[in-house]
Amino acid sequence: MEAHKAAVSAISSQVSTFHQRNVPFRLYHGATNSTQSRTVDRARMLDTSRLSHVLAVNQARKTCLVEPNVPMDRLVDAVLPFGLVPEVVMEFPGITVGGGFSGTAGESSGFKSGFFEDTVNWIEIVLGDGEVVRASPHDGGGGDDDDEHRSDLFWGAAGSFGTLGVITLLELRLVEAKRFVELTYHPTTTPADALATLRRACETAGNDYVDGILFAPDRGVVVTGRLTDEPAVGVKVQRFSRAHDPWFYIHAERTIGRDLEPVTEATPLRDYLFRYDRGAFFTGKYAFQYFLTPFNRITRYALDYFMHTRVMYHALHASGHASKYMIQDLLLPSATAEPFIDFVSRNLNFWPLWLCPFTVHRELSLHPRLPANNTKESEKPRTFVNVGVWGPGSTDYARFVEQNRQLERKVRELGGIKWLYAQAYYTEAEFTDIYDRQWYDELRERYHATYLPTVYDKVKVDLTKADAYPATWSDWLRRQAWSTWPVSGVYGVLKVLYEREY
Repeated sequence: MEAHKAAVSAISSQVSTFHQRNVPFRLYHGATNSTQSRTVDRARMLDTSRLSHVLAVNQARKTCLVEPNVPMDRLVDAVLPFGLVPEVVMEFPGITVGGGFSGTAGESSGFKSGFFEDTVNWIEIVLGDGEVVRASPHDGGGGDDDDEHRSDLFWGAAGSFGTLGVITLLELRLVEAKRFVELTYHPTTTPADALATLRRACETAGNDYVDGILFAPDRGVVVTGRLTDEPAVGVKVQRFSRAHDPWFYIHAERTIGRDLEPVTEATPLRDYLFRYDRGAFFTGKYAFQYFLTPFNRITRYALDYFMHTRVMYHALHASGHASKYMIQDLLLPSATAEPFIDFVSRNLNFWPLWLCPFTVHRELSLHPRLPANNTKESEKPRTFVNVGVWGPGSTDYARFVEQNRQLERKVRELGGIKWLYAQAYYTEAEFTDIYDRQWYDELRERYHATYLPTVYDKVKVDLTKADAYPATWSDWLRRQAWSTWPVSGVYGVLKVLYEREY
């Protein structure tokens, strides 16, 4: 803990200096799973990349102390020897604890445990003026210790992308781990059937994990998982982490076949948690299409190094292809998920789609103005379905922007929100209309963060740069070369090979 305290003291001092000079800063974490394009001014950058340790595991209390830059795979590896696992583990190994908290993340245990921030007991955070405090999700019931709990700060920091301060430590809740996850693949025939199966799976006692994949309008699967120390007799064990193992979504589709009967098998716990790492769910296939490479078991094996999410995100940013692919996660109330899927099918024809259910017992991050928030229904647990919409957009950039804006308008019309880790095409007025700006600004004022970038500053897409006319002939030539196939893609691959660092 001494090294941690020294690192936090240095961060506090630097933040205090920025505050005195009223200089906004951004954080350098050393990695990102955001698809947003960012430029970094080193004079206004705070390096927190060394806060990357699991400091303690309390087996009796089933908790652990974790610094924010610990990625999911190292977190899991640190707590598994104690027979424990985090309540919510994001599906990509490189997603960090701090990123999951500050960006609101979740996975297939979300129908039981909610989002990642719902599994956090408290955070340590450096406020905008350099003061180091703790915040927890529950207040003291109106007593004198409310200031110590700072529940407003805790829930404000959850999902606000570091715009209220610098998180330096978190205490996470853990649950008992077992060696395997017993998976049952439930075939579905329509989006309505998939959503109904998803709902029944969430209501079935004993399920630890639930998610689904729609492969086409007439074919899908809901996958339920139960933790177990030993697979049942006759149940096959299937792995997903090795180069010669199948990609999970391909295996799921082949497993259900056309028989429409559930199929059960087992997989090691760690393989399950990161089952979507190879191929980044199903988006890796687009890399094969881009490079005109056959997509089969042999080529997937040969190119396995490039098909893990850490490498794919590195190449995505280096190549600039984040502005060519729609990578959006949308959170819809369960009642409106089906019309949203129908909208995506008719307007984008993206398949597969990912489905992940969530149960929410509180106000959503950033206080979006959802229809239920204005009724007594907001006091009850609410159920949502995350729909992952990932695929190539229009090659015409103006049309590409409009496709994203149509998606944003539709999810808003249906009472949902989008995850803000992705490209956000809202105008500032639209963003303010969706989220409670008054609440957010008052919170920033209370905790001395008004000089920091806002959430909108961090997530918006600057469309003026895309339309800017090249200033010189050399700029024009570079733009022409960059837009010529396969220059940008090859550059992304070469940069990955050269740097060998995420």
